[in-house]
Amino acid sequence: MDIFDKIKKSMGPLGQYGKAAHGYFTFPKLEGEIGPKMKFRGKEVLTWSLNNYLGLANHPEVRKADADSAAEYGLGYPMGARMMSGHTSKHEELEAKLAEFVGKEDAYLLNFGYQGMVSIIDTLVSRNDVIVYDSESHACIMDGIFLHKAKGGKSFVFAHNEMDKCEKMLAMATKRAEETGGGILVITEGVFGMAGDLGNLKDIVALKEKYNFRLLVDDAHGFGTMGKTGAGAAEHFGVVDGVDIVFNTFAKSMASIGAFVAASEEVISYLRYNMRSQIFAKSLPMPLVIGALKRLELLKTQPELKEKLWTVVRALQSGLREQGFDLGKTESPVTPVFLNGSVPEATQLTMDLRENYNIFCSIVVYPVIPKDQLMLRIIPTAVHTLEDVEYTIKAFAEVKEKLNAGEYNTSDKIANIL
Repeated sequence: MDIFDKIKKSMGPLGQYGKAAHGYFTFPKLEGEIGPKMKFRGKEVLTWSLNNYLGLANHPEVRKADADSAAEYGLGYPMGARMMSGHTSKHEELEAKLAEFVGKEDAYLLNFGYQGMVSIIDTLVSRNDVIVYDSESHACIMDGIFLHKAKGGKSFVFAHNEMDKCEKMLAMATKRAEETGGGILVITEGVFGMAGDLGNLKDIVALKEKYNFRLLVDDAHGFGTMGKTGAGAAEHFGVVDGVDIVFNTFAKSMASIGAFVAASEEVISYLRYNMRSQIFAKSLPMPLVIGALKRLELLKTQPELKEKLWTVVRALQSGLREQGFDLGKTESPVTPVFLNGSVPEATQLTMDLRENYNIFCSIVVYPVIPKDQLMLRIIPTAVHTLEDVEYTIKAFAEVKEKLNAGEYNTSDKIANIL
């Protein structure tokens, strides 16, 4: 059998919609300067789909730092992997400042967030170790766990944020670890990026009084948005010392590429010398490192950016709730709007928002969420205005009425748009 034959039979759960959805629902092109107003298919739309939380993507100081460093170093320097020939004092400086900011002894830069989390898990746990994780963990965490299982390791999943279930899994993991002579790694998120609710970090840390485990937190959406200084969900809950390893990406609040992991000096040294994805990969280019230094500086010295973000968040979320919208349990800038409806209705509703209201936001359907439910996922930023919020609330109220009236039950309009 030709391995490509299976492609002819099935393009996969998402790929099966590729021909009909490509360029509109999937792989849409947002063009122009990154901000709340961008171009989609030739016209300006109000954009609520970018994780540019603090508005740093087009901050003038950030743009200057990016441009100046690119002009000075190009994208090639440093050449080679960090361990061999790609190490610089700027990389060390960024790691030290990131570690200090999140309250850890040391940090290690990663080329990519997704790959980084997979590699952290793969490096930390052996086949004798046991993983306990939240059921709604991000795909990068799941892929790391799949690698662990492929090596013969064991994992236990607990229902999302349910501490009685977490404790039950910890008891089972403890028994397993005693049999294998391994340890236990608990993995959860600071902010769950789809629904916006927070990981139950305080109660998980409290379980350390009864069970022997280490805690790894993916705080991609919490870094820059949560906590008094923006250091993340652990700061928000006051459990910085209880979180043993924290992972953060530059792709959200930092509006860039790359990531980092922070922990004790011993753990970071171990990761530095054992993470195959970094050992055998080219070093993060200098413009991205210098750009990250500038972004971190602004994050620390301009708290008004986070304040502006939360002003928009509170106005948007309170306004939507006043209109009767279900936002779930979000406690973060991530704003899910849950509606009842089918996938065809979701496509009609999304097109109506984009074509007639000039609002671009992401639509989420089954299997990410239950059948007969839709979710519009809104990402507020510090550069959105209260006028943007007011207009969006009004538009959402109108499309909700259309949905409830059955106006999106036809697919006749789809062919005219795509």
